[in-house]
Amino acid sequence: MTGQTAVVIGASGGIGAAVADALEADSRYHKVVRFSRTGNSPVAVDLTSEASIEVAAKWLKAQNISPSLVFVATGLLHDGEKGPEKSLRQLDPDWLMENYQVNAIGPALVAKYFLPLMSRKEGGKFAALSARVGSISDNRLGGWYGYRASKAALNMMIRNLAIEWSRKNDRSIIVALHPGTVDTGLSVPFQGNVPPGKLFDPGRAARQLLAVLDALKPADSGKIFAWDGAEIQP
Repeated sequence: MTGQTAVVIGASGGIGAAVADALEADSRYHKVVRFSRTGNSPVAVDLTSEASIEVAAKWLKAQNISPSLVFVATGLLHDGEKGPEKSLRQLDPDWLMENYQVNAIGPALVAKYFLPLMSRKEGGKFAALSARVGSISDNRLGGWYGYRASKAALNMMIRNLAIEWSRKNDRSIIVALHPGTVDTGLSVPFQGNVPPGKLFDPGRAARQLLAVLDALKPADSGKIFAWDGAEIQP
C-alpha cells in the first residue's frame, strides 16, 4: 500500500519522536502527523483534556486525513517528587487519578475520536504504549500501584476497543505494545537494574515496535505484545 498517513500522539517524547522519525523514513507513509502538548504540533493535544483530543480529530477531518496508523506514545510513571508507590502507605488518590488519566483514559479518548477517522479500506492499526508491569498474571513483586493498575486498565481498554471495532471493520488491528526499557526521561530513575543490552535507545525501540506492528494480523487485535513480538498475557 502507498500513500498512507500515520498519526503519532505524544510525538515530542523520546519514543514518540523516534516513532514519528521512523515512520517518516518509511516509504509507505507519505505523511506523518505529530501531535503533542508542545512543539510543532498542528494543535496541542493533552491526554488529560478530552476537548483537545476532539479538536485534533476535527483538525484531521478538516484536512481530509484518514490515518492508516494511530500510535499513542504517551505514558506517566513519575512527575517531579511524585513517583511509583513502594507500599500501601504511599497511596495518594490524586496521583492515582493522574496515572489513570494519562495511561488509560487518555488513550481510550484518542480511540473514541480517532478510530472513526481511520481508513476502513486498509483496515487500520491503532497502537498504544503499555508495559509488562501492567500484566496481572506477571505481577510477582507488587508495588507501583498506580502505574501497574493504570496500564492494566489500558490493556482492558484495548481489548474492549478491539472487540467493538472488529464489528465495524474486521481488518482493523488494535493493540498495546510494551517497548522494554527505553533510555528516556521516563525510565532514567529506574535504569540501575536493567540487564546489559536491554536498555534501548529510542530509535531502536521505535524500529522494534514498528516491526512488531508490521507482523500483526487482525486475529492479534486486542492483545498485548512486547518489543520482541512475544505476546504478553494480561
